[in-house]
Parts: sequence; structure tokens; C-alpha cells
Amino acid sequence: MAFLADALSRVKPSATIAVSQKARELKASGRDVIGLGAGEPDFDTPDNIKKAAIDAINRGETKYTPVSGIPELREAISKKFKRENNLDYTAAQTIVGTGGKQILFNAFMATINAGDEVVIPAPYWVSYPEMVSICGGTPVFVATAQENNFKLTAEDLDKAITPKTKWFLFNSPSNPSGAAYSHAELKALTDVLLKHPHVWVLTDDMYEHLTYGDFKFATPVEVEPKLYDRTLTMNGVSKAYAMTGWRIGYAAGPLALIKAMDMIQGQQTSGACSIAQWAAVEALNGTQDFIPENKKIFEGRRDLVVSMLNQAKGISCPSPEGAFYVYPSCKGLIGKTAPTGKVIETDEDFVSELLESEGVAVVHGSAFGLGPNFRISYATSEALLEEACKRIQRFCAACK
Repeated sequence: MAFLADALSRVKPSATIAVSQKARELKASGRDVIGLGAGEPDFDTPDNIKKAAIDAINRGETKYTPVSGIPELREAISKKFKRENNLDYTAAQTIVGTGGKQILFNAFMATINAGDEVVIPAPYWVSYPEMVSICGGTPVFVATAQENNFKLTAEDLDKAITPKTKWFLFNSPSNPSGAAYSHAELKALTDVLLKHPHVWVLTDDMYEHLTYGDFKFATPVEVEPKLYDRTLTMNGVSKAYAMTGWRIGYAAGPLALIKAMDMIQGQQTSGACSIAQWAAVEALNGTQDFIPENKKIFEGRRDLVVSMLNQAKGISCPSPEGAFYVYPSCKGLIGKTAPTGKVIETDEDFVSELLESEGVAVVHGSAFGLGPNFRISYATSEALLEEACKRIQRFCAACK
């Protein structure tokens, strides 16, 4: 009898975490490394949010909380969905978890049986298929194309759905591509979903507030209210509010599903950190003035990175509508010889040789299910981004 669970054989470690850890280790050894693998803002948590946490401590809000979250936060989530997304959810239809990951995992754990399929557009966040696999489901990947800005078409979604499909997992703006779907693009997808009433929709809106130019965010059930009874809408405070370490994610959906997720969480972690929850109340209810300011900074960084990468030999980089990632193709470097003498055969070879030669840490596209590409997070200073892009240009020019 094997000691470790069979489920572990279906799961791979997180590539994004691995890249960040590798960069830290190289820095600790004295290497000059620029890490562009981490998916978190470099801004500090706003002062009003930090003060709310300190005030909560001083009030003695340091005890266990209800499993699904403190009433004040669940009410703030309900109001947020109404105010920003035109969605009507009672506080009882919401749930708070220790980050968005727990929300997703609990939803799958509560609903997936062996053999159930989850349709996932590629490229995808590295944790999606691993969560599905741990819960006994089968990830079904649908490739998108760079020529279509990495957006899923209605035709391809329709082809991917089978009688075994339990969920359609949707992320806009996307990690890793930054692709964001317009109202019209979403309507084409929701029209397909209406044809398949057995398919539930799990939408990851974590980058909702990070869209650029004139782009207007929408979420699927807002576009098509008929999907209300089979949609779980997930979000969190980590990205827009620079609260990654506070670990607060949340969702709203049908009451029966929320209750099932609550039961699982009650046997797993119980409630999220009480102090972080009070900080999240202030994040959702307090001033939002810093969000457009941060967006403007991110947009400038995006434009810098896209421009410089498109000047690198063999690199093609589209300009995304949202999030803080770019997902350039390194197809023009495949088959070339790196400065070390190694032939670059895959995108993983590319990022490995880039790190070795120039000390720039990025994540290979095959980890996200679509290559030959790589992901850069531009959630760092313009000075570091400019230096990193210069190094990438130099590395590409040196490949023969």
C-alpha cells in the first residue's frame, strides 16, 4: 500500500511559485536577478485599510469568526456586487475564504465527482487544472490563439462541452495573458452556455479593476442574467487593493452551493483571519480613489514592456487589455542557439537560458498550457522593467 495519495500523481507544483523561489535563491547567492514571475502588485496596502486592521486589533477582533465570514464583510460583498456589477446577492449568498484559491477549491470539492469535466481556456492560471484534478475531475483545455488576443471563441466553447461537463471556468482579465472580454464577446459565450443548461459557470474576476484605456469590465452573469442560478462569481481584494498577503477571497452564488462550500470550509480551515476580514470591509466600503491612480501606473508599465519586447529579435508581444501581465511569443527563438551553446527547443529552454545568461526570471508558457510563450509580470518599477527588457533584447540578439 502506497503511503501518499494517488491524487498527488495527478498534480504538478506551481510553476509561478517555483520561478519566484528560484529568483530568491539566486539573489541570496549573490546573483543580479530581476524577478518578473510574481503575480502581486508592488504597491503597499493603502493606509485606510491598514488602519482598519489596527483598529480591529485594538477592539479585540481577534477571535474565531463564522466560517463563511463576518456579517459586516458579507454585507459589504453583497453591496459591492450590486454597486459595481449590477448583481443582486443577499449576504447569505456570499462566502469569504482564505484567498481566491480556497474559494475555487471549495467550489470544486463541493461539486465534482469522478469523471466530471471542467472546460478551461488556455492559457490558464497554473492552479486551475491542478485543483480540478485533486478533486477527481478532468480538465478539458481549449486552446486560444495569439491572433485572437488569446480569447476563447463561442464555436470552440461549444465544441468543448460534453454531457460530462460540470463547469466552465472563466477568467477575465486573464492570468497569464491579460486578455479581457468585452460585453459583446461575453454575450457570444453566454449564448452558448444557455444551450447547455447542465453546465455551471465559475468566473474568476480577480483582476476586475485592472483594465486599461476605454475597456469596460463585465462579468458573465451580468451580461446574461439567465445564468444566475448556475454561476459562482469569485473575486477578492488581493490585486486591486494590494492585499495579497492578507489572503481574502470571496464569492457569491446560489444559496445551496454556498452552503455546501461553507460545510467543506468548516471542516478545513474555518473562517479566514479576523483582522484581514475587517481590513477587507474597509477595502470594499472605503475610498476607491487610489485604484484609478494605480491603474494609470500599470498602464504605463504595460506600454513600456510591450514596446521594448516587440523590439527584441524573435519576440512578438500583443498589448493586453487588463491584469498586469504580458504573454509574448518566443517562437522566433525556437531552434536558435543560446549564448551558452544550448539549442532553444522549447519555451522552457528559453526562460531557463534567459535566467542563466541575463538574470531575468520569467515563467514559461507551457506551464500555462500554451506556448511557445512566456509570462512577464509588470507589477514592479519602470526602472526594473526597462532594465529587464534591455537584458531580454540583448539575450535575443545573442541567440544565433
